[in-house]
Amino acid sequence: MTRLFHSKLFRVIPVFILSGAEFLTLGVGRAADDKDFTDKLEPVISKYCYDCHGDGSDKGDFVMDDYDTLDEHLGNMGMWYDVWKNLRSNLMPPADKKQPSDEDRAKMLAFIERAVFKIDPNNPDPGLVTIRRLNREEYRHTIKDLLGINFDVDDAFPVDDTGYGFDTIGAVLSISPLLMEKYVEAATDIVAKAVPLNGPQIPTHWFDAKSFRGKDKPNHKLDWIPLESNRKIYGKRWVNYDGEYLVRVDFKISGSAAATNQSGTLKFGVDGKDLISRKVGWDNTKSLSFQTKVKLKKGNGHDFYISMEAGDPPNKGENKIAVQIRSIRMTGPLDGSVKTYPHEFRYVFPDKSPPQKAQEKDVYREKVLRRFASKAFRRPVDQATLDRLVKLSRAVESQPGMRLEHGIAQALTAILASPRFLMRAEIQPEPNDSGKIVSLDEYALASRLSYFLWSSCPDDELLRLAGEGKLRKNIRKQVDRMLKDAKSERFVKNFVGQWLQARDVPTIHIDVRRVLKKKDLAEALRTFSVPLRKSMQQETEKFFAHVLKKNRPATELLTANYTFLDERLAKWYGVDGVKGGHMRKVDLPASAGRGGLLRQGTFLVVTSNPTRTSPVKRGLFVLENLLATPAPPAVPDVPPLEDSQKGKNKNLPLKEILRLHSLDPLCASCHAKMDPIGLALENYNPVGLWREKYRGQAIETEGQLITGEKFKNAAELSQVLAKSRYRDFHRALTEKLMTYALGRGMEYYDAPSIDKIIKNMESRGAKLKEILYGIVESAPFQKRRGDGDLFDDK
Repeated sequence: MTRLFHSKLFRVIPVFILSGAEFLTLGVGRAADDKDFTDKLEPVISKYCYDCHGDGSDKGDFVMDDYDTLDEHLGNMGMWYDVWKNLRSNLMPPADKKQPSDEDRAKMLAFIERAVFKIDPNNPDPGLVTIRRLNREEYRHTIKDLLGINFDVDDAFPVDDTGYGFDTIGAVLSISPLLMEKYVEAATDIVAKAVPLNGPQIPTHWFDAKSFRGKDKPNHKLDWIPLESNRKIYGKRWVNYDGEYLVRVDFKISGSAAATNQSGTLKFGVDGKDLISRKVGWDNTKSLSFQTKVKLKKGNGHDFYISMEAGDPPNKGENKIAVQIRSIRMTGPLDGSVKTYPHEFRYVFPDKSPPQKAQEKDVYREKVLRRFASKAFRRPVDQATLDRLVKLSRAVESQPGMRLEHGIAQALTAILASPRFLMRAEIQPEPNDSGKIVSLDEYALASRLSYFLWSSCPDDELLRLAGEGKLRKNIRKQVDRMLKDAKSERFVKNFVGQWLQARDVPTIHIDVRRVLKKKDLAEALRTFSVPLRKSMQQETEKFFAHVLKKNRPATELLTANYTFLDERLAKWYGVDGVKGGHMRKVDLPASAGRGGLLRQGTFLVVTSNPTRTSPVKRGLFVLENLLATPAPPAVPDVPPLEDSQKGKNKNLPLKEILRLHSLDPLCASCHAKMDPIGLALENYNPVGLWREKYRGQAIETEGQLITGEKFKNAAELSQVLAKSRYRDFHRALTEKLMTYALGRGMEYYDAPSIDKIIKNMESRGAKLKEILYGIVESAPFQKRRGDGDLFDDK
């Protein structure tokens, strides 16, 4: 956020958050603040700060004693914000200068927050959350949970803008006229799939593909069937009626971005009899399928199976491939003796088939629309809106050739195109009074909670608790329940995918031919393949989920002696004993050189340049995302690092090259923060492989943080961050999670809420889950103030 934006907030917000009585006593309070500054604070500042920033010194173009009056000095919000930020992060005074005691540092921070920022720690400002639309992931999952439809938002909508590193930020999630047209088209398409207009159909049943297992090898599953070995994977299915059925299997080929020679024979059968077989090999088609008819008897004794018979092996240098079963479905009996509504029907019509009698239709129509609109709007629909929906539905049904289902479909389309569905708005009692702070009503709280942890609308239990006024007092229990639900994987993927940029790993550009020193591009792409990249992404996601759901300390993210690997990624890391394509928890030997986020492929790849590592990027990433101490933007027209490696400097060690690169005094202070961190990770190349040398020179990884802590390598750096800088890490993680959850960036007035969360979590074992508890119980999450007009200069 720019200084200009901060300064405008600083000018306006402190006045808005004062009550009338507080405003009248402002002068009295300022007099006391002046005395406190003169008697207590200035001697401390003079002692620790003026050597560099006062008494004629202006190191870094920063001066703390250049003012005419004390009112002017204490009103310099921009200056005090920088002082507060650096004190809070222990970046100032520098490590080689005399340090204030913890008590003195706390006094300085408390004075700035009280006297300058006008923060009341007992009544923190919850901040302003801009009304925002559902982003693509939220729309995808909301439609899935409302209607059971897997809607392809990637094709339907443009990529979401991001702010503060996340796509949940209200200020960037607006709706253009073109996007609104796309929402109307999407609503029409979705409802066409969800509401059957032709009455009952021959039923289709979907197999639970995850329940299929090898009889003697339960780790053999349908999500990864290698072509290299023979195997048979079984699953049972109840058959409701005697008759002939059509069975369809959808699958895809995975494991190699480039064509291979490997082949195999994929078969489907039941009760020991093969029904259909297909020779398979490399194919980059998004989805493949085969189908067959089979006569079945009613009962639960049918053993369905998918089998693989190995064929030709891959040629030398080619990747091995596998079949991934996407779905298995069975339609029948095909003679039409049984007809039902499709399974999506229950999402809209949960009780029974639509009535045929005219006098029953209005009651049924209103019941269906009330239920759906309340779920879609995330709160009970008001009667006036419901009446309009019922009227619309009735009008459509009254047209020639139309039935009740057509009318319901039209009303559902209107609901899905409504701002109440598309926008995450919250009811405000006094929306134009930005000084009015109120608790969210429980329906809004349910919505915040569900979009935080599920990226979707509240389920029936959340809405029930909200309606009973019991959600707020049961919110921890609900967090536990929601994290146990499979839908919490969405939170892990979306948060970790953006905080640690894990979602970028499969597609980020790496010049693998140059990095791996291979002449053949195809061979290089087979080596650092898309499946390997996806394994890296999954490692980070599953690792974070484990620490969260097993209630482990947050710093275990930095220091864990385990990770999650499949065979492919284990080979890449040089870890023995891991077989198969499924990810599992693996204890790491000390010799592996792995453990914690900083030594995972995700971090190492996304912080590299296409052709080389970047100690600056890696150091900056740690400062911004793990220590909450972002460096200022680079000065303009900085030459690339390669310019410092020419001529007589060509063979210098990288550490020396970076020192030469940052000789400019304007650059030196930031590089002193970033470079030691990045250099500690230089044993890992741009694709995460271990190396001992760079350009023939031994890699030097010893370093020291700007706050004084020393380390010899990446493992020791992780320990330093977890043991000496743990509070910075806790604050960084809290700020990132709050930003994601609230849909806005963190501001100075959030300090009391953040500090309270950290204090409470550290008193309870410093567990990662405690941060989530603290966030959902915090004032910024549970309260809001009116929008007003913060940026009106009048």
